[in-house]
Amino acid sequence: MAYELEEVRTSQEIFYYLLEHHELCEDEDTQLYRAYTEQEEIQNLVKSQGEIAGSRVERYGNVIYLIPKEENHFLGFSKAQLKAALCKSSGTDKDYYLSQFVILTLLVEFFDGQGTSSKAREYMRAGELQNCISSRLKEGAEGMDEEQQEQAGIAFSNMLEAYEALRSDDKGSRAKTTKEGFLHSILIFLQKQGLIEYVEEDEMIKTTKKLDNFMDWNLLNQNHYHRVLRALGVTEHE
Repeated sequence: MAYELEEVRTSQEIFYYLLEHHELCEDEDTQLYRAYTEQEEIQNLVKSQGEIAGSRVERYGNVIYLIPKEENHFLGFSKAQLKAALCKSSGTDKDYYLSQFVILTLLVEFFDGQGTSSKAREYMRAGELQNCISSRLKEGAEGMDEEQQEQAGIAFSNMLEAYEALRSDDKGSRAKTTKEGFLHSILIFLQKQGLIEYVEEDEMIKTTKKLDNFMDWNLLNQNHYHRVLRALGVTEHE
């Protein structure tokens, strides 16, 4: 298919905008947004550029997102980069997988995958999340032997060991060697990615529209939702 020069130029403007801002809202740049949503040729060109860049371009509601694929370490994060951002300097793979477990637990607590919207609550406090993490780790480690954990694809015992190796500190420590500091670093990271709002003074966690949209439109179809629940050892009646 032959494209007009103006279509190519507009598609490049949109893709560059997405590279810079990671999302294109209708309210922020109406002209580019309408060009993408109303002209199929331009939309196809933008999606093609996304594929070449190892990403997907998706529209959820009135926002267009640039979503790096899992192995895209240029626009996304590598395992090493995430470990450095989320874990203590001497962090091991156990610490890294624990950090991912924390994020999964947060998602399950906020989103239940049911109804017209997957969102189940508006906020939670950091202390409540910390209790959920501790409880789920212990339930998984005590309820499954190593073979069952391997089959489930999640090593509860190893992550519980890493979690219990972190000190407890009720004085508001921000050190990643404490449970409170470890959780704090993860929440700050998610806030920087525009996924949550974290009010440190009140230890209040809220999800952003960006995360709400992503969960509603992409992650929490029933297949993905039940896969996450199985990984966390959550039964449906819970």
